Amino acid sequence: MKLLLGFFLLFPLLLLSQSFEKGEKLFVEGKYNQAQPILENYLKNNPSNLKTLEYLGDIASYNKVWDKAIMYYKKLKILKPTEANYFYKYGGALAMKASEISKIKALGMVGEVRSSFEKTITLNPKHIEARWALIELNLELPGIVGGSESKAIKYSSELRELSPVDGYLSRGHIEEYFKRYTNAEEQYKRAILIGKSKVCYQKLADLYKNKMKQPDKANKVWEEFKIKK
Repeated sequence: MKLLLGFFLLFPLLLLSQSFEKGEKLFVEGKYNQAQPILENYLKNNPSNLKTLEYLGDIASYNKVWDKAIMYYKKLKILKPTEANYFYKYGGALAMKASEISKIKALGMVGEVRSSFEKTITLNPKHIEARWALIELNLELPGIVGGSESKAIKYSSELRELSPVDGYLSRGHIEEYFKRYTNAEEQYKRAILIGKSKVCYQKLADLYKNKMKQPDKANKVWEEFKIKK
């Protein structure tokens, strides 16, 4: 009798566990619309489950439902304030929401976006994506609200210490942004020498084709990539 009673007490927990595993499997397979209701249902009984919150935040981000993504990521960083990626994702969702609203409202969010990425780096000094985000933020913002080329270059230099390829690509991006195309060309060439990836070749080819108006050079870049591939 006791064994039977124990089974009935445990049975709902087993169902919940299977529910999460099913939702997780669908998420990993990229079937987000199917995973979402299962994970939401699981969250009702497990409101502090970090993995479920993160999956739901990622699904909301994929669907560009930024308010919902912000809500999930905010819960994550409160529940586990030592996890760098939670701050990174929170900052990213905030930044995407800011890009879709009026400039005046967006300016009010800039400080929290920046501090989220900076906190990411504080928690994980080797975080590459947060530095890329801060570079973009400093390029896009006017100087009067904190934008700064020198700060962007600072984060690019830090990237070069962590990942030379990202360092040269990010510096090339900065030079390209300010229309110093010859300097950008040099940086992208350095990235190619080290990385030899499609992304590196793509950046140089796009620079030649779209900015420097030299399609022949762009074609040569792709020919070189095909030979070395």
